[in-house]
Amino acid sequence: MLLSKEFKFDSAHNLIDYHGKCEKLHGHTYRLRVTIEGVPGSDGMILDYGILKKTVTEKIISRVDHQYLNEIVPQSTTENLVMWMWSELEKPLLSPAYHLYEIKLWETETSFVTYRGQ
Repeated sequence: MLLSKEFKFDSAHNLIDYHGKCEKLHGHTYRLRVTIEGVPGSDGMILDYGILKKTVTEKIISRVDHQYLNEIVPQSTTENLVMWMWSELEKPLLSPAYHLYEIKLWETETSFVTYRGQ
């Protein structure tokens, strides 16, 4: 079974080693969906949504919201950002009952990356 929670954050970045309008400093309102896979326990839940929210907020949102993303991921493409997010969330979202399954990150309403680990 898959369980997901979505988040939004605003950040600025610019793409280095890229020639086009995105090489200049600009910002986005990102949408992030974190999905775990697991089996409901005796309480009927895979994981309490509150715990998932707290984990993602501490590990990701608090570090990227209203920040300059190049200070975290130097070439801050959506692809590189989701790989960084995966590395930050994989261990905290691992238990015998569930594991991190997928991260989706929207840079715009119609452009996003889906990542399921290596």
